[in-house]
Amino acid sequence: MNRQNCYCVIMAGGSGTRFWPLSRTARPKQFLDVADSGKTFLRQTFERFSRIVPQENIIVVTADRYKDLVTEQLPELEEKNLLLEPYQKNTAPCIAYATYSLLKRNPDAHIVVTPADHFIENERLFVDTINSAFDYIADNDVLMTLGVVPTRPDTNYGYVQACGGHEAYKRSEPLQVKTFTEKPDKDLAQVFISTGEFLWNAGIFLWKARTIREEMEKHLPEVTGLFKGWENAIGSKIESEFISRAYTDCINISIDYGVMEKTDRAWVYPVKFGWQDIGTWDSLYNFMPEKDNSGNTSNVEKSLIENTCGSLVIASDKKKLIAVKGLENYMIIDTDDVLVICPKEDKKFKEFISNIAMPEFEKYR
Repeated sequence: MNRQNCYCVIMAGGSGTRFWPLSRTARPKQFLDVADSGKTFLRQTFERFSRIVPQENIIVVTADRYKDLVTEQLPELEEKNLLLEPYQKNTAPCIAYATYSLLKRNPDAHIVVTPADHFIENERLFVDTINSAFDYIADNDVLMTLGVVPTRPDTNYGYVQACGGHEAYKRSEPLQVKTFTEKPDKDLAQVFISTGEFLWNAGIFLWKARTIREEMEKHLPEVTGLFKGWENAIGSKIESEFISRAYTDCINISIDYGVMEKTDRAWVYPVKFGWQDIGTWDSLYNFMPEKDNSGNTSNVEKSLIENTCGSLVIASDKKKLIAVKGLENYMIIDTDDVLVICPKEDKKFKEFISNIAMPEFEKYR
C-alpha cells in the first residue's frame, strides 16, 4: 500500500484534569513527561508515528490555547498540520474537523487516529501492527479499533466483544465487532472480564476518510451538520471563523458513544504490543513496574513507608524524603505548590478534585 495516502491524526487537546496537580490547565499531561521517559507524551507519539507515515502527513489537533506548547515540542510540524479547536468538545468534533480537513487535501486519505498519552512497550511490534491495519482498511470499508486484553475491570475504558470470542483473539487478525460498550459500570466491567470474551478499546482507530465521514454523517448529523460548507471554508481565510461557529453549537460527545456503539462497520484488531493509557493516577500506579512487597510504588530516591499498602507516591522533587504510615490504596502527589493525599480510586479522586473549580482555587488549576 502507498503510504503517501496514509495520515496520522494526533488528538492532543485534552485538559488532563485527572492528573492534577501535576497536570494543569496551562500545561496538561500530554505536554509532560509523566512516565519519566525523557520525552513528553506528545513528542513520543509524534516520533512513533513518524516511523509509519510520512512526517508531513502527521496532523495534530489541539485546543487553541495550546498552540505554543505544540510548536515548542514539535518544531518540525508544518503550520498547516496544526488544527486548532476553539473549545474542547470531546473526540467526535475533533475527528470531524480532522476528517474534513484531510478530505480537502486528499479524498483517498487513509487515517490512523490516536490520543497523545499512550505508552507502548514494544515499538517495533506496534509499527508492524499499524502497518498491517492500514493494509486491511485499504481493502475494506470498516472502522477499525485496536483491542487490548484487559487485566482488571477498569471503568475508564470501552469494551469490545468480537465475533469468535477469545479463541479468535489468539489469531491476532481483524475481527468484526459483536458489541461495543463504552465505559460500563464496575459490575458490568467485572462480568466482561470474567467471560474472557472482551477487549479494551485502545482508542486508536484506523479508517478511510470517506468511510468515517459516511458513518459520522449517518449517526452524528447533529455534529457533521455544523460543518456544512466545509469544502469551501477549510483551507481558506475563513477557516478559523467557520470552525469557531461550528464548535460553538457542537455537542460534547466522543466518537465511541456517537459512532462506534451504533455502526455496523466496527471491527477490532486484537493487539499484543504492550499498551497503557496513562490517563489517571491509578493507571500510572498500574503502569509503574517496581513495587515493594506491600504493593507500594514511588518515583523518589528515598522513602519511608510503613504499614501502608497499594499506594502511589509521586514528587516533583525526587530527592525529597517522603514518609508515609498507615495508608491503604492512597496516592500522595507532591508538587511545588500542591500536596494531594487521597484514595487513588479514580471515581473518588474525580469527585474530590471537582472542588478545584471553586474561585478560591483558581491559581492552582
